[in-house]
Amino acid sequence: MAAQKSQIILALDVDTLEQAKYFVDKLYPKIKIFKVGSQLFTAYGPRIIEMLHKRGAEVFLDLKYFDIPNTVAKAIAQAARLKVKMLTLHILGGKEMIEASVKEAANQKKVLKTRPLLIGVTVLTSQASGTKDVLGLARLGLASGLDGIVCSAHEAKLLRSKIKNKFLIVTPGIRAGDSSRDDQKRIATALEAQSSGSDYLVIGRPILKADNPVLKVEEILGDLYGRRN
Repeated sequence: MAAQKSQIILALDVDTLEQAKYFVDKLYPKIKIFKVGSQLFTAYGPRIIEMLHKRGAEVFLDLKYFDIPNTVAKAIAQAARLKVKMLTLHILGGKEMIEASVKEAANQKKVLKTRPLLIGVTVLTSQASGTKDVLGLARLGLASGLDGIVCSAHEAKLLRSKIKNKFLIVTPGIRAGDSSRDDQKRIATALEAQSSGSDYLVIGRPILKADNPVLKVEEILGDLYGRRN
């Protein structure tokens, strides 16, 4: 059986709704999932999610929830009602916080017939990290009911070898071979991340700053799928 191909998520790390719409209009449906992080959500809130859904795209809400269990669970409920595809929370929030979030997501599914995938953040890719830290956090998060883990490509291979149950891996810090590291310490190319077992590849600046974003996406898809899209 052929290995599953990774999906690209475009990180909409831009300042305005107009800039976000520009990239979505240009790149959807070549890219079908768009990351909304703290920058854009703080400025526009649910409006940005509504724009993406109206276009037909799916949403990765990357707000890295980290608070007392009740507060995070209530945030998960609101995100579920916004019908985002997936969201992030910090595994450092602990077992009780994660379990409360998982329970709330299940409650929302009973009402909405769907729920967001809950993806746990281990260590940010802008930080230096020991693999033991990432492995320990990943095990805690998955044992507490998370659907997947955010980790660098360098750690994805380790997690796939050490944790045998099925789970998703979302990998940020993806760079083209000729791209700058920017503020990322643990980076990889899209093909390296896919080969390491990553299901979703979060790419921002290499596409957003490209002279031709459409061509850059086609190049990355060509690397992943062995053809131009």
